[in-house]
Amino acid sequence: MDILLNALKAVAEPTRMRILALCLKGELTVSELVRILGQSQPRISRHLKLLSEAGLLERIREGSWVFHRLAQSGTGAELAAHLSTMIPTDDNLIQRDRERLLEVKRARSEHAASYFREMAGQWDQVRSLHVDDADVEKEIINQLDWERISSMIDLGTGTGHLLERFGSRLTQGEGIDQSREMLAVARSNLEAASLPHCQVRQGDLYQLPNPADTFDLAVIHQVLHFVDDQSLAIHEAARVLKPGGQLVVVDFAPHDLEHLRANDSHRRLGFADTEADTWFTGAGLTPKSTIKLPGSPLTVCIWVAEKPTFVDQTIATPQLNETNLQSANGIS
Repeated sequence: MDILLNALKAVAEPTRMRILALCLKGELTVSELVRILGQSQPRISRHLKLLSEAGLLERIREGSWVFHRLAQSGTGAELAAHLSTMIPTDDNLIQRDRERLLEVKRARSEHAASYFREMAGQWDQVRSLHVDDADVEKEIINQLDWERISSMIDLGTGTGHLLERFGSRLTQGEGIDQSREMLAVARSNLEAASLPHCQVRQGDLYQLPNPADTFDLAVIHQVLHFVDDQSLAIHEAARVLKPGGQLVVVDFAPHDLEHLRANDSHRRLGFADTEADTWFTGAGLTPKSTIKLPGSPLTVCIWVAEKPTFVDQTIATPQLNETNLQSANGIS
């Protein structure tokens, strides 16, 4: 009862109700809310604190930035969802707020598009070395039992492309990446694709901000060749999978293109199937299938593993040290 009363008290104020209405449309920072609502940052921060403490909003920290979104679980989340159906969309103040929100989103999209244009040349050059992404995605679709999948986490999500591609099959999608610039592109892409159930957040591949046994599917797409400790990354992916959940790893077969290491920060020049099997078995996963897609000159491998419904609690997790922590913090 106290939780419900505190939530009702928190929302019973005009500005806080306006904030709730705005967060229905996506994640927003304090500075964005200041621009939209025309109030001081300390005042907006105070309102956000009360809404968060009442369980109506969640705070997602990314470095010096904090994103606010509707709570995803708990009594506050249920109340927020109910209140969202009662907010009068024809109210003049709500309408003006949403017009300003559109201006903020347009500015965000323009910034994301500019960044994407700057990086597109480099990405196109690397992608031209291997098979088309559409072929990879088609094989992923064919390899998985989608009737068992409603939630997915994309590790090293970049521009959120896989969330866009698979989002219509999901009820919950989350992307994790270290790069705030990439996440800005991803947020813009997911908004344009009308996928509000797919969200992204800044996080460490070695220390995911998610509880254990959360997702039906985890994907690590063209990420492991950047990191020092692939085994630790696989262990962490396995941790957040539900029993019976599936892990998909996409990366290169062994190759000798040294310029990728020199120019594009590749730490590893591909992986053998035996190495992938070692990652999986070491993390308590069962290897299921391997698909090879030859390119020119790079071959793309798709490795699929499954988390057993009974998890061996004696599996040891590799230790996180300063070296691999710094490596993970460089992943985008």
